[in-house]
Amino acid sequence: MEKVLRITTLKDSTTDYSFWLTKSEKERLEAIEILRSNYIKFRTDVQPRLQRVCRVVTKK
Repeated sequence: MEKVLRITTLKDSTTDYSFWLTKSEKERLEAIEILRSNYIKFRTDVQPRLQRVCRVVTKK
C-alpha cells in the first residue's frame, strides 16, 4: 500500500456530510451505536448503560 498525502485548504476539502446524506437513518444509527460501543471498550472509566428505546408517536 502506498502512502498518500494531500494538502488542501478548508474551502476545497470535502466533508463526510455528503457521505452520510446518502445513508439511511437506520445505517446512521447503526454507525453511531458502533462508535458508542467502541468508545465504551476503549475507555475503562465509562460504564455501559441500558440501551434506550425510543418510539415516535403521532397524535391524530
